[in-house]
Amino acid sequence: MFTPVYLDHNATTPVDPRVLEAMLPWFSQRYGNASSRHEYGRAARAAIDEARARVATAIGAHATEVVFTSGGSEANNLLVKGAAGNMKPGLVGVSAIEHPCVREPAKALQRQGWQVQEIGVDGEGRLSAEDYAAVLAKRPSLISVMLANNETGVIQDIGRCAEAARPTRAWFHTDAVQAFGKIPVDFRALNARGVHAMTLSAHKIGGPKGAGALVLDKRLDLAPLISGGGHERGLRSGTENVPAIVGFGVACQLVSEQESAVAARLASLRSIVERGLAEQGATIFGVDAERLPNTVYFALPGIDGETLVAKLDRAGFAVASGAACSSANPEPSHVLMAMGIEPGLARGAVRVSLGRETTAKEVSDFLLALAETVFQLRRLAVLAG
Repeated sequence: MFTPVYLDHNATTPVDPRVLEAMLPWFSQRYGNASSRHEYGRAARAAIDEARARVATAIGAHATEVVFTSGGSEANNLLVKGAAGNMKPGLVGVSAIEHPCVREPAKALQRQGWQVQEIGVDGEGRLSAEDYAAVLAKRPSLISVMLANNETGVIQDIGRCAEAARPTRAWFHTDAVQAFGKIPVDFRALNARGVHAMTLSAHKIGGPKGAGALVLDKRLDLAPLISGGGHERGLRSGTENVPAIVGFGVACQLVSEQESAVAARLASLRSIVERGLAEQGATIFGVDAERLPNTVYFALPGIDGETLVAKLDRAGFAVASGAACSSANPEPSHVLMAMGIEPGLARGAVRVSLGRETTAKEVSDFLLALAETVFQLRRLAVLAG
């Protein structure tokens, strides 16, 4: 069977075989409900406790600070809506490049009397110091700034941002879904500088879909999104997804053991990709900022991103378009718009995100396929013109 080369690891990652092996018994032989008092239930509870400890260890937190969710989107919604649910309406500041699962719940708070102010970024995707200072001057109640952007890979200085926010007494959250597993993430160190909450997701690090976590300073009081039997410290009721949680824990342990070596190899491969793109005349977004070692976000003049992604897929390479497009309403990436990128160029955006399994040959083959695909597209454009 034909298998395309997978270069879209920021979207999701393949489940590590060791993670799958750890999960399998919890689908069949060990199927107990973790809330049951009998042996089956106690075994499930012990497995969740062990996974929680593994997640906490991987990011320098205490196990009691880890709240399991169904993924990053739920964790972000729990933080934004849950924090607001126990406060009087005020101001929430979010960066202009946040994932929709932060931006949309923040916007939804406006119906409850909250004000929302976006924090701008510069042309490289870094938080604007001027915009951030303006938001802090209004003494926000809640701030959310992602640690690393899912499109550009640009990394923010979250510790410095949190320290600057301390005088406002705002609760500070960071979405670390894309950062965790690619760069060191230390919740305890960030917490000491003023970060109160952090979001993680299993399927970005070789774990399963359907498991995530909100790592939470115990001083932050949240209203639950899901009420019921009081699971997860009363913050997320519902029977726990034991197989996914077990897999999440094992994936976190593997990340801790391999992270530095994997990051160095990915950075080397990224350099090869970027040299090849430069030779083809590509614009690389955020190239002068500190970025994740696996992420390259680029556009080629006169080439539509969606079209290029489709052609590369047929050529055997799975990459992602940066545009959230539909046939009726094509819109360029909100991240690139926030960076001030010209809309025509932004519509050409394509993201390549490398993974632990990516090889140098796959990278070389991709660059050759890209050059051939772009040549054909431009040739067709000339003929059509």
